[in-house]
Amino acid sequence: MNSRTLKDKLVKGETVYGTIFQHAVVPAMVESIPKNSLDFVIVTCEHTTLDLAEFLPLQYALALKGIACLARIHSRDPADVARACDTFDGVVIPYAEDLDNIKLLAAAAVYRPLKGEVLDNVIKSGQFINKKTEAYVEKRNENTVFIPMIESVPAVDQLDAICSIPGVHAVFVGPGDLTANMGIPKEYDHPDLIKILQRIIDTAEKYHVAAGCWFGKTEQAVRTIQQGAKLVVYSNDGSMLGHAMKDAFSILRR
Repeated sequence: MNSRTLKDKLVKGETVYGTIFQHAVVPAMVESIPKNSLDFVIVTCEHTTLDLAEFLPLQYALALKGIACLARIHSRDPADVARACDTFDGVVIPYAEDLDNIKLLAAAAVYRPLKGEVLDNVIKSGQFINKKTEAYVEKRNENTVFIPMIESVPAVDQLDAICSIPGVHAVFVGPGDLTANMGIPKEYDHPDLIKILQRIIDTAEKYHVAAGCWFGKTEQAVRTIQQGAKLVVYSNDGSMLGHAMKDAFSILRR
């Protein structure tokens, strides 16, 4: 499973499965990942003191195992998006809410290396300088995955427009920020969250865009899959280690 395969599955509406690595940077740990468990990993320097470059050895190890590696970055700056996409298989953008900004970020990912007035014209009109440039840009970015995170009610309200942006391959819900924005912080089983997730999944489906939500409990993830989620992001490296140790040692210490 490389980035091209991941992108193809997203475009075809197939379900893909992944997790978040926010602590692990040692590439040797990739050998512990069971075969056929992960389609992708999102490495993140958000909410940590790590820099994105520290995940590079991990990205190379994942590539050898056929697992796509997406980078969730701190900022919503086009230059940072392009920089991440030059190395990783794609980028995940936190708290995507401003429509004009999302257009710029998507363009920075899928229209590299165009910049300035030339890029602005492509964003506005969809027209390239010529067919040669269009073919070059398409070839260079054919494997790049761009995923904005939906983490607020205003983002949900303009989801039709977000899913219509060229280069948006999936939308990923961050339930922590979204529930805080809804006034039900961390209530991941709240009926209002379940209802809004259904709205997000159904809206994205209209545009053939995959949608999903992070959850740390399998029953919550399964519930969202049953709602129609195609982008499954389960738990993270630290939580899974903690749960595995708790389950094992609670038995051993009886």
